Amino acid sequence: MDSKLLDILVCPLCKAPLLYRKSDNELICKGDRLAFPIRDGIPVMLEDEARRLPVEEEL
Repeated sequence: MDSKLLDILVCPLCKAPLLYRKSDNELICKGDRLAFPIRDGIPVMLEDEARRLPVEEEL
């Protein structure tokens, strides 16, 4: 994931900064507990495509 792109991307819902989780190839929003997938190097920033993070899953 390009660090410059990561610096400007925010959660489309709450506008909070995102964390890159390399192991799962996802961008994480801590506030909304959503994981946005990265497919073919392109972040998919759609709420319908995001995975809800269970409370038990550590951020």
